[in-house]
Amino acid sequence: MQQQNTTPIMDQPPKMISTKDHLYLTDMLSWNLNASKKARFFAENCSIPEVKQAINKACEMHEKHYNIILNHLKDNKKTFM
Repeated sequence: MQQQNTTPIMDQPPKMISTKDHLYLTDMLSWNLNASKKARFFAENCSIPEVKQAINKACEMHEKHYNIILNHLKDNKKTFM
């Protein structure tokens, strides 16, 4: 017998987040910033154009994710518990 998921789906993120959520968001920002910096370093030191392009694309992706998270937090002015 399959168990059904009874957790309601949120249409909007909550205005207040827990300390645990805050710490996880901080970690996500750090991971993306670190990955972006590492990718930029490797791209600058790469001599193969195709590889350099792929690494730059990864760098841009991580920068985009970082900015999405940061802008979401700024725009919604989260309150932390």
